[in-house]
Amino acid sequence: MKKWNLIVDVANCTNCNLCALALQDEHVGNAFPGYAEEMPKHGHRWIEITSRERGTPPVTDVAYLPTMCQHCDDAPCIAAAPDAITKRDDGIVLIDPEKAKGRRDIVDACPYGAIWWNEEKQVPQHWFFDAHLLDSGWTEPRCVTVCATDALQAVKVEDDEMQRLILEQELEQLRPDLETKPRVHYKNLWRYTKVFIAGTVSAEKQGIVDCLAGATVTLLREGQKVAEQRTDAFGDFKFDRLDADSSDYELNIAADGFAVATVELSLSETKNVGDVRLSPL
Repeated sequence: MKKWNLIVDVANCTNCNLCALALQDEHVGNAFPGYAEEMPKHGHRWIEITSRERGTPPVTDVAYLPTMCQHCDDAPCIAAAPDAITKRDDGIVLIDPEKAKGRRDIVDACPYGAIWWNEEKQVPQHWFFDAHLLDSGWTEPRCVTVCATDALQAVKVEDDEMQRLILEQELEQLRPDLETKPRVHYKNLWRYTKVFIAGTVSAEKQGIVDCLAGATVTLLREGQKVAEQRTDAFGDFKFDRLDADSSDYELNIAADGFAVATVELSLSETKNVGDVRLSPL
């Protein structure tokens, strides 16, 4: 049977919040019996976008991470309240607004923090994939229809086809350690979760200091080669998609006519090593 999945491309999200605004427009002041009570005007963000800045000037980037109900196949919320929360055959998780009334414990059952407590209505709420619209003939949720950068994509496919897409597009889970089998998959998640090492190589030639293009930069971890690249026309290099850990890293920078330079560093966070000046032989 075909089931709903959401693909979130972190590289395409610009934090415009159109998805969050579309949710508010759809649900604030509107109750959908059998699906959800109306969403409060303030305080709820069924799609929450967090940001992470990596690096230090002049080498920085920012990534935005949309998070929402993951519609898990092994949902902790269902385990906590099987009488009030169900998973439909099409993969969508629904919190029954009547059966879940007064059940604030359901909020704490979600390890992703994607369930919100409606104080006025005394009911837990989440983004329920706009199931009410899909059931009436819509081909995708409202948040997907308004996304101007294609950061969100809803796909309804067989599980085998979804596995193919996961491999083909290198999709990841937000928290694989939770083992909840989510139906929200992330593309380019490394933009948010990984770190990089960057820097610039320069050298003195005929009394003039200038950037050095074509220098070979080798990255080693615990003495083992991890990657290698050449500096660009501006003498810049950047190793990305690295894990933040306490291992000892080393950069070896070599170019014809110059002594090899070595930079030692740890990598608990993104590092910009700045300008590395090579000395002539």
